[in-house]
Amino acid sequence: MQQHMQQNIRNKTKRVASASFFIGLSALLSSGLANATAANNLQVPEKVTANDFIQLFEKLSGSHPGFRKAHARGVCAIGTFEPNQDATEFADSALFASASLPTLMRFSLGGANPNADERVPGVRGLGIQITLPDGSKHGITGNSNPVFGGKDPETFFGFLSTLVPDESGRPDMAKVGAFIAANPSMQANAMWSRSTPAPASWANTPYFGLHTFFYQPSAGEQIKYRWELSPDLGNIGLTPEQTAKMPAAFLEDKLKAQVADIATPVSFTLHATIGEEEDTNIDPSTSWPDTRPKVVMGKITVNEVGGDACKNTNFDPNLLSKGFTPSDDPILRMRSPAYGISFGKRMTGQ
Repeated sequence: MQQHMQQNIRNKTKRVASASFFIGLSALLSSGLANATAANNLQVPEKVTANDFIQLFEKLSGSHPGFRKAHARGVCAIGTFEPNQDATEFADSALFASASLPTLMRFSLGGANPNADERVPGVRGLGIQITLPDGSKHGITGNSNPVFGGKDPETFFGFLSTLVPDESGRPDMAKVGAFIAANPSMQANAMWSRSTPAPASWANTPYFGLHTFFYQPSAGEQIKYRWELSPDLGNIGLTPEQTAKMPAAFLEDKLKAQVADIATPVSFTLHATIGEEEDTNIDPSTSWPDTRPKVVMGKITVNEVGGDACKNTNFDPNLLSKGFTPSDDPILRMRSPAYGISFGKRMTGQ
């Protein structure tokens, strides 16, 4: 009964937030020239670089030497990946040749502030690195938002630029709204941001790969897919009443407590949505149709939480095992150099 009531509260919260978003967006769209001018006056480089993003993250969250420049607040975990031996699409991959593989994970909050308030709704992240028997690695990195905030690096950079605080110390929300209204590829992500509560735990959060990947079997046609992780403990958000009772930092302790409860293991089911030729390869702000088939790739289980095992690890989604390749999605391609710059700064105390 209590769970049912909490679900009703969450659904009501989402409906109210969704309605507010559409009312605000309609007002912005109908206000015309002034808002369009505000959006067009943004100074966005014609071709955004990885270093542009690193510098922008610092403008947004301040300088935090020695921390990751994005997803700065997080916790390391160790676990296993158990591939689904019945996933025939990937059967001849070395990733699927063992019963279980050691896995390093890092759960995180979006943003560059290592002291971020964990009660605030927003993006949660998960970086995974699976080690194969020959020592090679397979990276899986995703966010809790099912679509990305923009069709390309320039759009995403433009949106983040609107969030830079002005003289008052806060972003100009009219400018933020104008940019979203002027850029349709932002709107699905903005809708998610406005309607999704803070998660109750990293273990009760779904994660989405966002980008398109390919697998080439030894025989047959190339397989095109996007992955997602479903929490086996369920997708649970905090109600406003629950949020008010939580400390600003609770996610690590919550995850540790869940992992310690051996009666209910903390695990995620890894799915691959199989794409068709007409499904976009390069736009992570666009979802594929719900009718596409899904394949269970395996299960990821969390066994330990805490420690420094993740400190020297880049969770680069372009680091893939043999047979797997990334798409030409420009945002996916941007991740490797951005992670590299962040790693170099972190290791040198910048």
